[in-house]
Amino acid sequence: MDDAFIAEAQHILSADNSIVSEFWQKKYKDEAGRNWDKFYHRNSTNFFKDRNWTDREFEELRPGHAFSEQNPVLLEIGCGVGNFVWPILKRNPDIFVYACDFSTRAVGFVKANENYTEDRCCAFVCDITKDRLTDTIPPHSVDIVSAIFVLSALPPEKQADAVSNILKILKPGGRILFRDYGIYDLAQLRFKSGHKLENNLYVRQDGTLSYYFSTERLRELFAQHGGLLELENDYVVKRLVNVKREIDSDRIFTQAKFQAPIDSTAIESAMTSTTI
Repeated sequence: MDDAFIAEAQHILSADNSIVSEFWQKKYKDEAGRNWDKFYHRNSTNFFKDRNWTDREFEELRPGHAFSEQNPVLLEIGCGVGNFVWPILKRNPDIFVYACDFSTRAVGFVKANENYTEDRCCAFVCDITKDRLTDTIPPHSVDIVSAIFVLSALPPEKQADAVSNILKILKPGGRILFRDYGIYDLAQLRFKSGHKLENNLYVRQDGTLSYYFSTERLRELFAQHGGLLELENDYVVKRLVNVKREIDSDRIFTQAKFQAPIDSTAIESAMTSTTI
C-alpha cells in the first residue's frame, strides 16, 4: 500500500461519522453466534469454496514439513462447514484436526460430511471467547492453530480472550497461522453509512460482524498480550478487476505467523502481565 492509496482510504473512512447506537452494538455483539447460525441456515454448504490455497501460503501445512511429521495435531478455529478441513485431511494423511465453530449448524454440516471420521477429526461447538478449549482438547497438545478469516467475526474487546484461550492448547514451539481482512480493504471502504460500530468494526446486512486488522493490532494481540514470537506479519494486497461491474481495486488481507516459546511458562507469564 503506497502513501497515496492510504491517504485516499483514510479520506473515505473519515467521511463516515455515523456510529450504530449502543443498543444495536450490544445486540449485534451478543447475537454474533446466532447470526452466523442463520447465515448457514440460508446458505448451507454452498457459500464458501474449499480453501485449497492454504498450503501455498503456509508451508507448515505441506506434507513433509517439520510440522507435518509424527502425526501432527491441528486446531482450526471458526471451521464453518469444513472448507479448510477437507483439503488438509486429503493432503496430510497423518494429521489429526480439531475443528470448532460457534455456529451449531455449521458444526452439524461438518459432522454430516461423508469425509468426516472421528479417527482423523473432532468437530465441536465452541465460542472461543468464553468456552474453554481445554474442555475438549488436552492442554498444550496442538502443533498448529489456523485462524483464517475468523477473528474478524469478533468484536475487538473479545479478541484477546480468544487468543488467551488458544494459547492454553498450543504446544511449546507450536504456531498460529493467521489470515484475515486488513484495514483499507475494498469491503471496508464500500460500507455505507449506518454500518459502523467503531473504528474498523462493521456490521453486514445479515447481522454478522467484520473487523479489519492492522499489523499493529496483530502484534498487540499475539506478541504483546500472548507472549508469542512474531515470525511473519504483513499485508497481502491482491488486485481485483471486474470490467463488467466496473471494479478495479485492492483486496487487502493481513497474514501472519506467531510461535509459542519453547518454555510454556513464558506464555502464562505474558498473559497474566499484559492487558490490551
